[in-house]
Amino acid sequence: MNRSVLTLLILLPLLSFSQTRIRDYRVKIGVLRPGQYNAITDVPGVRVGHVTLIKGDSIRTGVTAILPHSGNLFQEKVPAAIHVGNGFGKLAGSTQVKELGNLETPIILTNTLSVPTAVNAVIGYTLHQEGNETVRSVNAVVGETNDGYLNDIRGRHVSETDVLQAISKAKTGAVPEGNVGAGTGTICFGFKGGIGTSSRVLPKKLGGYTIGVLVQTNFGGVLQIAGVDVDKQLDRYSETLKYSADGSCMMVVLTDAPLDARNLERLAKRAMMGLAKTGGIASNGSGDYVIAVSAAEECRIPYESENPIQTVPTLRNEAMTPLFLATIEATEEAILNSLFAAETMTGRDDHTIEALPKKKVLEMLQAAHKMD
Repeated sequence: MNRSVLTLLILLPLLSFSQTRIRDYRVKIGVLRPGQYNAITDVPGVRVGHVTLIKGDSIRTGVTAILPHSGNLFQEKVPAAIHVGNGFGKLAGSTQVKELGNLETPIILTNTLSVPTAVNAVIGYTLHQEGNETVRSVNAVVGETNDGYLNDIRGRHVSETDVLQAISKAKTGAVPEGNVGAGTGTICFGFKGGIGTSSRVLPKKLGGYTIGVLVQTNFGGVLQIAGVDVDKQLDRYSETLKYSADGSCMMVVLTDAPLDARNLERLAKRAMMGLAKTGGIASNGSGDYVIAVSAAEECRIPYESENPIQTVPTLRNEAMTPLFLATIEATEEAILNSLFAAETMTGRDDHTIEALPKKKVLEMLQAAHKMD
């Protein structure tokens, strides 16, 4: 018997398929080290909150909120940038971020038809924060993917209260993944997708900065895991895809590196390379957006200042390369975590989407010597 096959036969009974992340199965993506939680919340001060709506036989949706710091974001804005990989989507607030280079609200992810509801909720949240009593304009940033196959999206079941609860629930530490929050009803590579997250920490000699990525996966392509051609081996791809490749992927990149909007946009572009490493193709009907934010305290932008000149530290271009690599690796692993964490789901009109077949996938990875 082939030695690798024998090893796998010994290994598989020891593995619990309730494990939810790709590293639980000793598969390491890339070369850089993850942070403590291997999550976007490894970036100091970053918090994530979910509200998951699973009701009856047709409501399968939710909200995910990402907060770059715990203070008043409107009064202490953060440098930000947006990159559009493919623009078939609705990312509210994107033009002001691109124009001014900053973010002034939590980032909200939800389903396509709930974007206006979420915008209204974020506006109300901001107006009611202490210190914002005279504010007359709010640029709410809300992204989406379409969960209408599993979810009764036309029912528009997400409420402003759900959005506000996601913000209030936001916390540091481990981040729930898979069928939660904005990923409750999503589909990725024809399997159940969802929320995924990952992080990378640079060596001290390269600044010791952290990159954290959170994704809402709802897209298609030709699935690869750690370079293994999973879809081909599962015979799920021939001349035409055997499932819809359309959909969307929202990618949120946070870092504690002091970056300006220009270099954050360069960073955001690299997240698309992480998506590509999983086999994503940014199809015609896919809305693939990246929001990149620096949470570095020294880079915050006051809403009002008597000094017309703002001086903040900014990494030089030559220092960006390690951050590029970290973003690519963390995005790739976040997408894979969304697949590994997700579970089979039945929703609207009795539609069922199966979870990633972990046993078969692990056999492929073991045969390719991808499991340490």
